[in-house]
Amino acid sequence: MTKSALQIARAAYQPKLPQALKGAVVAKEGEPTQSVADQEAIKALFPNTYGMPLIQFVEGEAVEFPAINVGVILSGGQAPGGHNVISGLFDGIKKLNKDSKLYGFILGPGGLVDHNYKELTAEIIDEYRNTGGFDIIGSGRTKLEKEEQFEKGYEIIKELGIKALVIIGGDDSNTNACVLAEYYAAKNYGVQVIGCPKTIDGDLKNEMIETSFGFDTACKTYAEVIGNIQRDCNSARKYWHFIKLMGRSASHIALECALQVQPNICIVSEEVEAKEMSLDDVVTYIAQVVADRAAAGNNFGTVLIPEGLIEFIPAMKRLIAELNDFLAHNGAEFAMIKKSQQREYIIKHLSEANAAIYASLPEGVARQLSLDRDPHGNVQVSLIETEKLLSEMVATKLAAWKEEGKYVGKFAAQHHFFGYEGRCAAPSNFDADYCYSLGYTASMLIANGKTGYMSSVRNTTAPAAEWIAGGVPITMMMNMERRHGEMKPVIQKALVKLDGAPFQKFAACREAWAKETAYVYPGPIQYFGPTEVCDEPTKTLQLEQAK
Repeated sequence: MTKSALQIARAAYQPKLPQALKGAVVAKEGEPTQSVADQEAIKALFPNTYGMPLIQFVEGEAVEFPAINVGVILSGGQAPGGHNVISGLFDGIKKLNKDSKLYGFILGPGGLVDHNYKELTAEIIDEYRNTGGFDIIGSGRTKLEKEEQFEKGYEIIKELGIKALVIIGGDDSNTNACVLAEYYAAKNYGVQVIGCPKTIDGDLKNEMIETSFGFDTACKTYAEVIGNIQRDCNSARKYWHFIKLMGRSASHIALECALQVQPNICIVSEEVEAKEMSLDDVVTYIAQVVADRAAAGNNFGTVLIPEGLIEFIPAMKRLIAELNDFLAHNGAEFAMIKKSQQREYIIKHLSEANAAIYASLPEGVARQLSLDRDPHGNVQVSLIETEKLLSEMVATKLAAWKEEGKYVGKFAAQHHFFGYEGRCAAPSNFDADYCYSLGYTASMLIANGKTGYMSSVRNTTAPAAEWIAGGVPITMMMNMERRHGEMKPVIQKALVKLDGAPFQKFAACREAWAKETAYVYPGPIQYFGPTEVCDEPTKTLQLEQAK
């Protein structure tokens, strides 16, 4: 297999570990915990794994451990560093006992249910150290929530003599891990389940999980490309670039990239919702910045837009809900109507307020809202080209302002969506180290007999040697939310906090960035060189920890 020069050099990189994990460790137990909300309901659902203490690993006496067999699953979308979590887990269990074995379940949780697995040997692991992607065993989105799935999984666990299962995933996958841990504990099956916090969206975090892995690398990857676009933008001086970024439920990626590149505009969904802004309010805000820059002779700029923006605009949320409802009940009739008349048909049947919003949307977006449904009949919000929607509506508004003599410039737009480009990038040094530490910590949680815990590595803005490794009970992060019409226990998503340091820093700078051309060009991820260039954590982490 041909390898690039970088692949060869990265294979030799030895990830840094917290000092406390370098020798023998002992688990120091903290206070009992409780869930972030709905304590009684969560406690009732998880009687065996609720209220467990926080764990911190500190240096201890060497102990002999028997060999253990461990299973590992990659769940959900890819994130840079997943291979290093598996490498850290492998090295950890081998250090406990060289005869320990690691089994990877193929293509996500479905591999456990379908008994599709392979043993991960040193030879296989060494091929994947410090590489991006999840291709060592693949990933999948099968949800583990039914008893027959748990039992089917238990058959192969028993057959392979597996004592512990590590599930590497986001909030939903870790919720599933907790449900599985509870089930196996209730049945006395003696199978431990440990979770690891993964998602480039950055919305799986709290005081014990400072950041989800992959966020650092993905944001650095996007910031590099946005910086390149901004350099081009400032050179050609004739385009407004509308750039949509991944992050459906939260705007952490857009905010982090804004802090790294200093664009003219960055929309933060959580602020739009908090201020109850309409779509027209967002469009007017962008158009005003465009007009102000044009008045100063600058007919160019950059706009960062989070993928999930549409769902955070209260009026759009109401329109989508009514559309979903209407088309669910009248789908057959709607399908019989000529394409050219479908828009009018929908406008006639919506409530007055929603009809007015629907009528104001560009033709293409109105079609996406009414035609492209998922199997449940819901609007596929991720397919809506929000970047084109906003630029078209801004162009319309500017044309009207030109007639009124309020705008004197030229407006031409370019559109971009950065998503998949960042999910499988070779992990930054930060993610390579952080992920390896998360995997190694998972092996220590297993050695200490823990289940229903998530691997936790904190103090991450300090050098890696000073990081604090431990475990946090997954039930501590849970609350009850309505999903598909019924209340379910889920890990609470972390949205951008408008009173938090990262957003406050952005809010203090955005007016200046809108007027001036204050672009920053981060350049590509650096793996070799001075530590301030290679090992720098995200701006979000630095601001949150006031570093």
